[in-house]
Amino acid sequence: MTTAEPAAVDQDAPGAAFDPELPWQRARSVAMRPEPFGALVYHFGNRKLSFLKSKLLVSVVESLEQHPSVHATLEACAVPEAQRPAYVKALADLSRSQMIELRELPA
Repeated sequence: MTTAEPAAVDQDAPGAAFDPELPWQRARSVAMRPEPFGALVYHFGNRKLSFLKSKLLVSVVESLEQHPSVHATLEACAVPEAQRPAYVKALADLSRSQMIELRELPA
């Protein structure tokens, strides 16, 4: 798969509704292992395994907790405008797989 079409495997798992306007983070029970193609992502709670097929997508997932929204993260990671819908879809897939979760903002 090309960088223009990042994807995560296992798109049918249940999860919270994904809203790219909200703050997200990698789930606390998820580990990422770097690979030449991107990364393997493993959820210790539900035992799901996903593949991030782009190093830029790995950077986006790792950077989510530093930004107030998915859109801000994509901009900060310099994801090209034309590729952003594919990245939002990949992150929505990761949300359904419980690989990323909503982050609470400090009060």
